[in-house]
Amino acid sequence: MARRWWVVMVFAMFCSIVRAGDATTTPSVIHLASEDWEDYTAADGHGLGWDVLREVFEPAGVKLDIRTEPYTRSVGLAQLREVDACVGSYRDENSDLLYPRWNFDTDHIYALGLASNPAPTLETLGNYRLAWVRGYDYQDYLPNVQRYNEVIRRTGILSMLTHNRADYYIDALTEVDYVLKWAKDPSQFRRTHIAELPLYLCFADTPKARTLMALFDERMELLVKSGRLKPIFERWKQPYPFDSK
Repeated sequence: MARRWWVVMVFAMFCSIVRAGDATTTPSVIHLASEDWEDYTAADGHGLGWDVLREVFEPAGVKLDIRTEPYTRSVGLAQLREVDACVGSYRDENSDLLYPRWNFDTDHIYALGLASNPAPTLETLGNYRLAWVRGYDYQDYLPNVQRYNEVIRRTGILSMLTHNRADYYIDALTEVDYVLKWAKDPSQFRRTHIAELPLYLCFADTPKARTLMALFDERMELLVKSGRLKPIFERWKQPYPFDSK
């Protein structure tokens, strides 16, 4: 009986050691969900965002597994723990998701409107009728916002502006430029810089995702201090967001 009890105890200790090892072992894959943002997180895997995240994770032995979904769906997948993280969130946007210390980029927020209208400022935004894509929640990050409309798709933005259904469309610079590509007369419109908002991965609340988040912060610290992310932003002709770090 004593021998059997000793065997059981050794087996239990072995299992606990294995479980502890599994909890601290770095996963080999990170499952990421993101909207298909052109030249940033494109569905085919190209873009600035994907290049930055590959540089963060792949040298540490973690491959990216990409899932393309609308932004609100991407957030929902992280909340349901079906992916490890969603891409492109603003800080503390969702209370049930985890946010790392480091952002991986910064959104350059612009207002797109008719060139005949006065140029808005961050302080005067509350005077205008605004529009943005549903789920982006700019009312939580821009001051004095009073009147806004959330749209499902960007395809109708130019029509909204020309038919006076909104004064300004708010979005990141890359998306504003994408909308402007469809204008027959781009000179009819003007884009105005409004704000800078850091972009984060928002991680699921799971042990695996917490391990990946710790790795993300560790790697970002190293990459920013070494300047190794700068060539990626230069290649995509985008401002480098970490000069002040």
